[in-house]
Amino acid sequence: MPMTRAIDRLLAIMARLRDKERGCPWDVQQNFATIAPYTIEEAYEVADAIERRDIPALKDELGDLLLQVVFHARMAEEAGYFAFDDVVAAIADKMVRRHPHVFGDAEIPPERAGGPAVRGSVAAQNEAWEAHKAAERGATGDAGSVLDGVALTLPALLRAAKISRRAARIGFDWPDAGAVIAKIAEEIAELEAELDGGGSQAAREEEIGDLLFAAANLARKLDIEPETALRRAMAKFERRFRHLEALARERGTGRDIDALEALWQEVKRKERIHHGDTKE
Repeated sequence: MPMTRAIDRLLAIMARLRDKERGCPWDVQQNFATIAPYTIEEAYEVADAIERRDIPALKDELGDLLLQVVFHARMAEEAGYFAFDDVVAAIADKMVRRHPHVFGDAEIPPERAGGPAVRGSVAAQNEAWEAHKAAERGATGDAGSVLDGVALTLPALLRAAKISRRAARIGFDWPDAGAVIAKIAEEIAELEAELDGGGSQAAREEEIGDLLFAAANLARKLDIEPETALRRAMAKFERRFRHLEALARERGTGRDIDALEALWQEVKRKERIHHGDTKE
């Protein structure tokens, strides 16, 4: 089925679902705010399918995510704001505008041009991409902080990484990863001082926040995506803990912490042997 026919069918389905007389009552009563949580959830399910390398699931989850775009576009069209075709045209224009090194200036309308045309490394392309975005903000009169445009609804760890990258673009950054490690040690010492001194819960929360933000900065300096790293760490913990639970039930360990710790170490040893890995 040609892509235009496939997307037209989906657009028609959504229009029918939103029909006030013949549509689905649930779909009809939705609005941007009520649908937004589903949009976020579907994006995470796409990421989960990728993480699990489940290609059939990825196809399904991408479809679910596309439906979210169609849903928002349909509601916007009903309100007279814009339609699905406007969304597609806007992102197509943006991709061409931000890749002059690929498409050439001749393919970019003069009024939409801006930013450097750069070929080279991935790092150079990332810098060029950010320069194009900054030029676009300037063209619309938005010449505020370099932190502008970082969505408040992002997961906190992901937003921390993006905020710190933005700050680093104007030179507000540590010289290397070692300096960030020293900052993490400083934050741990400050947290310990709050605990030893009987500090308030608000003060402890602040110090934990500073520690997490410093950890996100360390990940950035090491070119590691902290959100991905944390997800993988949680997946590893969950896998090992489920194994520990199974052994504990089998051996009647109960809640004895020493016995549980011994099982935890056993699980890790078995996993390392299975994978030929010597790391913890």
